[in-house]
Amino acid sequence: MTVSLRPAEDDDLAAIGALHHRSRATAYAHLIPAETFAARGPEAMSAWWIERWRWERETHRMTVAEVDGELAGFTYLGPSETEGAAELYAIHLAPERVGTGVGRRLMIDALERLGGFGAARAVLWVLEDNAVARRFYEKGGWLPDGAVRVAPVNDRDLPQLRYSHPL
Repeated sequence: MTVSLRPAEDDDLAAIGALHHRSRATAYAHLIPAETFAARGPEAMSAWWIERWRWERETHRMTVAEVDGELAGFTYLGPSETEGAAELYAIHLAPERVGTGVGRRLMIDALERLGGFGAARAVLWVLEDNAVARRFYEKGGWLPDGAVRVAPVNDRDLPQLRYSHPL
């Protein structure tokens, strides 16, 4: 398996949206009813990324992972509302790539890139009840820092924990 990382390009955004949709539907299946994902299909997620990237491309960074030339995952990072921090906003994998090491490669790369924002630490938000994601981040050296929030995911208010990592 050959994994390569590269900056995202405009032509990647539709595929990124479709992958993001599949990743969330799989990872959050035990937290959010399946019909909420059906109501917002991959096309909607693709349109959302195309629009977001248009406004944030100068201040944020998106990296894609490819395995043997096929999109396997991505990260999205940038400045944070948390003072003194840069933020990992998204790390998503194609469900069939979970556990293959691609996510770890993306996380390591993201931490290196987050350092380029001049912050002392990196932060991310994770769903409190997403034990798989929490274990993944903790294995990568991220720790909950005590901050909590409730934020909508597919119109469902869910508790989230903020994790931090020194840079």
